[in-house]
Amino acid sequence: MDNDDKPVGRLLTRREALALLGGGSAALFAGLSLPSLAAAQGTATPSASATELPACVVRPELTEGPYFVDDQLNRFDLRIDPSDESIKEGTPLHLIYRVSDVTGGVCGPLAGAQVDVWHCDADGEYSGVQDMSFDNSGEMWLRGYQVTDDKGVAEFLTIIPGWYSGRAVHIHFKIRTESTTGESYEFTSQFFFDPDLIGEIYSQEPYVDNGLPDTSNDVDNIYQQSEGLLTLTLNPMTDEELEAYELEAGYTATFDVGLDLSDLKVGASDSASAGGGAPGGNNGPGNGRPGGQGGTPPEGTPPDRTGD
Repeated sequence: MDNDDKPVGRLLTRREALALLGGGSAALFAGLSLPSLAAAQGTATPSASATELPACVVRPELTEGPYFVDDQLNRFDLRIDPSDESIKEGTPLHLIYRVSDVTGGVCGPLAGAQVDVWHCDADGEYSGVQDMSFDNSGEMWLRGYQVTDDKGVAEFLTIIPGWYSGRAVHIHFKIRTESTTGESYEFTSQFFFDPDLIGEIYSQEPYVDNGLPDTSNDVDNIYQQSEGLLTLTLNPMTDEELEAYELEAGYTATFDVGLDLSDLKVGASDSASAGGGAPGGNNGPGNGRPGGQGGTPPEGTPPDRTGD
């Protein structure tokens, strides 16, 4: 059953996020020293709006979708298929999560949280699942998890995802930890991308044959629930990153997310099967098109992926 257009948990509004963190005032960031606050805000400039969302802002929780597979692959490089060590082609993306605990309005790094990431390949297919147009059972590319360090950071090397009919370009992620009462806490959501940059990337191999997405952010009903708080900002990789990962080009993105571990409604399991809240649960794929129906696609024939 297609479940990608069904909201889960409680969606936190921009107003609620700012209220939780003191209306955006730096003076109310308890637990953050001035150097820490500056680091958390990254490249923010003095001219930035006083209402600009801080690094520790809570984000809207969005649906898990039908193709989360709890494969327990602890790894940095998601491009590799463990079954044959092949590497998925695509524009490299260095994805950096900075996870914070904002319980009680105090903002600090959340160590030991499990961050799962999964998304489709350049052809719009997911690994580890079977669909009407493909069968990638037994393959585990573009899936995996990392555990946040003492700074609340988890990093991945993956690719810019492709697209499939009915959804805007997106990446799924899930953060699992413990609530303030010791229960399993699970936060699930999705990233989106700037359409102009996606257009540039999709003009190149291996994306070019599929053309441009038939569903934009504006008409994707999952994106509409994000309130604009879940769009990645991509920057070219630094020379150091390119050298370290032996790449010629690629993008990097840092995403900050704050979790209120006292909110058990948001922290409830989002998985379709039982036992999904705690790391290591046994969640299999659901049914239906990966990612589900996010909007009404325009007329025309979607990309032919038969035989891919």
